[in-house]
Amino acid sequence: MTGGTAPSTAYDDVSYTRGGAVDRTDVGALVQSAADGDAGAWKALVEGLGPLVWSVVRAHGLSDADAHEVYQTAWFRFAQHLGRLREPEKAGSWLASTARHECLKVFRASRRWTPTDDPQVLDRISEDRTPEEAVLDSEEAAAQSERVRTLWQEFEALGERCRQLLRVLIASPQPSYQEVSAALGIAVGSIGPTRQRCLRRLRARLESREAV
Repeated sequence: MTGGTAPSTAYDDVSYTRGGAVDRTDVGALVQSAADGDAGAWKALVEGLGPLVWSVVRAHGLSDADAHEVYQTAWFRFAQHLGRLREPEKAGSWLASTARHECLKVFRASRRWTPTDDPQVLDRISEDRTPEEAVLDSEEAAAQSERVRTLWQEFEALGERCRQLLRVLIASPQPSYQEVSAALGIAVGSIGPTRQRCLRRLRARLESREAV
């Protein structure tokens, strides 16, 4: 079993929708079925949880080559442990945590941080709007290309922690706080308050820029 093919370049020309997403309540049963050799169950897990894994990888700012390798490695580790997960219903958190640890291994090996330039991560459409997407959509009144450029500049100015958190939170299907915690290594109770602070900061920066 493999994790399939990761999206070509971050979120570029990839539409993440909930159409084929796995229901979180079904994850445990799918893990059990996949462990028993059910290829359909494995495919459902990859299609449903793949966007979460990819958002974690890209939130850590890896190069495209490293990102694809980490994505595949996370799924390989998952396949290795498929029949030994103590809480199969929390497979999303397991994958998010594994992806994060693999990213950190890449950083330790390279001893450097590779920045990413991915404005489309802030400009995706999903059926269920998250607060992050609502903020972004509200700022798209002017020319699309200029607005995306401006928004990306202000997003980059938020700081590393806010950028990581918001990138993971706008994954589709939207990750649970437990999955976000596993992905970024932060306490579940601090996710909501931090999210609001980051969104207020982004909104203030955009409003300040418009007032000039």
